[in-house]
Amino acid sequence: MNRPAILALEDGSVFHGTAIGADGQTSGEVVFNTAMTGYQEILTDPSYARQIVTLTYPHIGNTGVNAEDVESSGIAAAGLVIRDLPLLASNFRCEQTLSDYLKSQNVLGIAEIDTRRLTRLLRDKGAQNGAILAGTEAEGEDVVERALAAARDFPGLAGMDLAKVVSCKAPYEWTEGVWTLGQGYNDASQGERPFHVVAYDFGVKYNILRMLASRGCRLSVVPAQTPAAEVLAMNPDGIFLSNGPGDPEPCDYAITAIQELLESGIPMFGICLGHQLLALASGASTMKMNHGHHGANHPVQDLDSGRVMITSQNHGFAADEAQLPANLRATHRSLFDGTLQGVERTDCPAFSFQGHPEASPGPCDVAPLFERFVEMMRARGA
Repeated sequence: MNRPAILALEDGSVFHGTAIGADGQTSGEVVFNTAMTGYQEILTDPSYARQIVTLTYPHIGNTGVNAEDVESSGIAAAGLVIRDLPLLASNFRCEQTLSDYLKSQNVLGIAEIDTRRLTRLLRDKGAQNGAILAGTEAEGEDVVERALAAARDFPGLAGMDLAKVVSCKAPYEWTEGVWTLGQGYNDASQGERPFHVVAYDFGVKYNILRMLASRGCRLSVVPAQTPAAEVLAMNPDGIFLSNGPGDPEPCDYAITAIQELLESGIPMFGICLGHQLLALASGASTMKMNHGHHGANHPVQDLDSGRVMITSQNHGFAADEAQLPANLRATHRSLFDGTLQGVERTDCPAFSFQGHPEASPGPCDVAPLFERFVEMMRARGA
């Protein structure tokens, strides 16, 4: 716990702390997440690719990590920033400490810094390009200059297409259902599966697939750059557009495919990046947010019912409600900053949600959207 680490931001801010992961250097967009639990799910969420995640809750790592609480095949975040790493990790499911987990995946982390100061800076100035230097890289009289140079060399996420980078390389079938205490993940292939869903992997979280599989969906997951013709040839009952990292606008391959698929009349459901891509494919525009939404405690209002839901969020881009075309209707709105959170097409069975209805971590207030998708497929089949 005595290895040095330094975090530098493009605006010149510097934080000295202690290295808690691998030695070396990493850079990315620095964001803050307000969730109090679920650090392992956050780290393994592919939507955090090329981002350094600051957790605002002060004590991180006290329950350790395990092989089950992951949202992808490994850590996707570029780095981790926390206030305090407890010396003891204690939980009946703990298999490894957070520090050892970071080291095993060659991911850098920094602790013992003022995350309240950092969070206020990111909130007021917006997400910043930054860099972490840890271990021997954080030594020497020129460490501050090197850290600042690394932070300023990062090009930023605007204009960066990361969906095709984190996506799977070949199609595959998914059969794992939701987790149950004492039983683990259910085998959804044993139950009735009346709906065939083709899921585009733009950086999909495992729990999204589990939620769909547990609702009677036979899932075929395809790479981000799969043409519409290949998806239609699979004869799906529904099409799912997953979450993912980066800027949606450069994903022209996905926008073109979605436009073709919308013409088929097959029900479509998008989450996070999938929501933004559906909006773009429908003629809307997207924008880079100041500091984005990252956390498990964000209030969102259903504009039809007036109901307020507490949601899990992770995005730095948003669809612009002021420029929605006539065939796209707003359905949900953030009560933090008024940004658009949900849309639906008025001329075909397609809708999307900006937040994460599957949570993991977070509340499950928006989980009924999965039932809505199933009902759309059932109605079309009838």
